[in-house]
This record gives sequence, structure tokens and C-alpha cells, in this order.
Amino acid sequence: MAGGTEKGTRKEARTASAAASSDEAVVYVVDDDRSVREATGNLLESVGLRVHCFETAQEFLRSPRPDAPACLVLDVRMPGLSGLDLQRELARTSTSIPIIFVTGHGDVPMSVQAMKAGAIEFLMKPFRDQELLDAIQKAMERDRAERRRRMELAELQRRYDSLTARERDVMAHVVAGLLNKQIGAKLGTSEVTVKVHRAHVMQKMKADSLAELVKLAQRLGPVAAAQ
Repeated sequence: MAGGTEKGTRKEARTASAAASSDEAVVYVVDDDRSVREATGNLLESVGLRVHCFETAQEFLRSPRPDAPACLVLDVRMPGLSGLDLQRELARTSTSIPIIFVTGHGDVPMSVQAMKAGAIEFLMKPFRDQELLDAIQKAMERDRAERRRRMELAELQRRYDSLTARERDVMAHVVAGLLNKQIGAKLGTSEVTVKVHRAHVMQKMKADSLAELVKLAQRLGPVAAAQ
């Protein structure tokens, strides 16, 4: 754990932690050293963070986790699954959670491996309390941003799924830059009918302009491209 808490550290951290606690965010701590778990848990709870502590990686994997912003404070060397093993397992199961590694045994190759695999930070014990709190704030911000991105994409997909097959065809050609007359020729229908479908597409996709519709199609990716 940290080599001592500077005066004012916890006061400075309360502002950062307020956003984390306001939406039921949670920090998971996985460390086989009981004293480290307790010290870390006490620090985080003292600044208003919700904390769940685990002795092993296996225990963490078995536990139910709420659908909320989160990050993982993870020891590198542990019995059974190591911290790096847990990082790989989470990646294998497409479990998205920012990881902060802490260790008293880390070396350069290990830290490089962890960071390349997506870790937020790699802290060597003993570290200052504020270093951990800053890393947690960064991790929470990243997780919130990723959760927002996933929610926005899911809503965008829901809108796209509400289109009929013909409306999807029209949308694909519209974002490809074709005029209504050209789209009608490609689809074997009248220009007037294309205009009707196009209006429905704009309404259902909640696009106020062609430029916005193009941006939405780009976010959807190949699924919205003309075949």
C-alpha cells in the first residue's frame, strides 16, 4: 500500500470520487495480501468509493458484478491465476473493465505486457495514495466513456433495426451519395416512392440532415453500407 498519505490527499480526492459514487460505480480490489486489501479498501471507502475486495482472481471471476461503471485494482503475483492471467481471461470473455496493476515485484517486461494488453496504470509498491486515486479516477472516466459509447451504439442499432428492408436499401444508397432518381433506377421503383422511403429513414434514424445520416451510417459500419 502507499508509503503514507499526504495531508490533504483525501480531501483532494473527494471531488474526483463524488462522480464515481453518484452513479453507483464500484472499485474491485484483487490482492492475496489481506493487509493490502484492507488498507486499500479503507482508503477508497474514506473518499466515498464503493469497494469490493477479493483474495483471488478465481473468487473475483465467480462473483456477480453489478451493471455499473467500474475498475479493477489488481495485484500481479497471486496464487493460482495471476493478475496477468486474469487480464487475459477477461479479454477472452470480452469483459470490459479498466485495470490498474499494483505490485511489489514488477519488472519492465511485465509492465509493458500489461499496458499493451490495455491496463490503465502499473503501480509499484509502495506508491502514494494519490497515485492510486488518480489512476482510479482515470479508469472510471474511461469506463464511463466506453459505457456511453456502447449505449449510444445500441440505440443507433435499435433505430436501424426499426427500418424496413426497403428503407435500409434506400438509406445505404443515400449515404453513398446517389440522387433519388438514381436510387429509384437501382431499386426498380419511382423517384416519388424513394422520397417517401427517404423521409421515413430520416425520421426513424432521427437525422436532421444528410450529413448527420452519413455520420450515423459510419458509426453503424458495414451493416449500413450498400450491397
